[in-house]
Amino acid sequence: MRFMMLTIQKTRVEARTDAEAVATLTTFTRELQRAGILLAPGRLHPPSTGARLSFSNGKPKVTDGPFAEANEVIGGYWLIQVKSKEEAIAWASRCPASDHDVIEIRQVQEFGQVWELADLP
Repeated sequence: MRFMMLTIQKTRVEARTDAEAVATLTTFTRELQRAGILLAPGRLHPPSTGARLSFSNGKPKVTDGPFAEANEVIGGYWLIQVKSKEEAIAWASRCPASDHDVIEIRQVQEFGQVWELADLP
């Protein structure tokens, strides 16, 4: 089973960019890699550099960041492959998160669970 572990931070809290914080997250990422469960890690640029598309009547409206209505931002992720949600929770529990961080775990739906790859245009 594949799971995304998403790091979510309150927008009023500064993103962890100091060298010590980056080093501890790098160490955690290496632990996932050594365990053979890490498929892809990533850190996201701040919302101020992003864009959001909202759709009305099939037409997109583009809003450049930052997004005033956002209370939380996704700061990064780890895509892992483990045997169960409980195992994903166990790994997320080992993350060196700060007091205001949240890690959300979401199972990735495989193509066959919703649609077949052959059905795509």
